[in-house]
Amino acid sequence: MAILDEISEQLQAGKAKVVKQLVAQAVEEGYTAKQILEDGLLFGMNIIGGKFKNNEVFVPEVLVAARAMNMGVEVLKPLLADAGVKATGRVVLGTVQGDLHDIGKNLVRLMMEGKGLEVVDLGTDVPPERFVEAAIENNSQIICCSALLTTTMGAIKDVIGAMKAAGIRDNVKIMIGGAPITQNFCDQIGADCYTPDATSAAIAAVELCQAS
Repeated sequence: MAILDEISEQLQAGKAKVVKQLVAQAVEEGYTAKQILEDGLLFGMNIIGGKFKNNEVFVPEVLVAARAMNMGVEVLKPLLADAGVKATGRVVLGTVQGDLHDIGKNLVRLMMEGKGLEVVDLGTDVPPERFVEAAIENNSQIICCSALLTTTMGAIKDVIGAMKAAGIRDNVKIMIGGAPITQNFCDQIGADCYTPDATSAAIAAVELCQAS
C-alpha cells in the first residue's frame, strides 16, 4: 500500500508529473485501476477537499491537486474502462443565464470529480433549456446550478420550470449554490439540495446519485 499512500501525498502536494509516474508504476506492480483510483487519487483529493472546507488550503492548492489527479486518471482511463469501473454518478453543471461567474462553479466541478463523479460542465450564462438538454443527452442524475448574483438567482426557477416542461423533474435532482443562495431560497423554489461550499456539494451529489 506504500505506493498508494505516496500517490495520495504527491497529489496533495500538487506534483502532477510525479503522480503520473507513480500511477504507472502502481499499475506495473499489479495494483488494480480501481485500487489506484480509490485508495490513491480520490483518497488524496478527499483530504484536500476537507482541508479546503476548513480553510487549511486555498483555491491554488485545490487547482494544482486537481491537475495532479487528472494526470493520474488519464493513465488509468483505459484500464478503468476495461475493468468496467463506472463513475459514481453523472452531473450537469453550469452557471445560470445572465451570470458569467465561474470560479465557484469550477471548484465544485473539481471537488465532484475528486469524488469520482462524471461532470458535464456547460460553462457560464447557460439557458434553462440547455441544462435540460444536457441532462437528457447525458442521462444525468443531477442538474447543478450556480448563481453568484442576486439578479440571476431567479434563473434557477426557470431551470426547474424547464425540467418540469420536459418531463424530467421527477427523475433528475436539482442542486443549487452560490453566494446569495440560502436554504430558505432552495425551499421556496422547490430545489432538492443547497450546499454552502464546493466540498459539501460534492458529498451531497454522491449521496443523491446513490439514492437515485
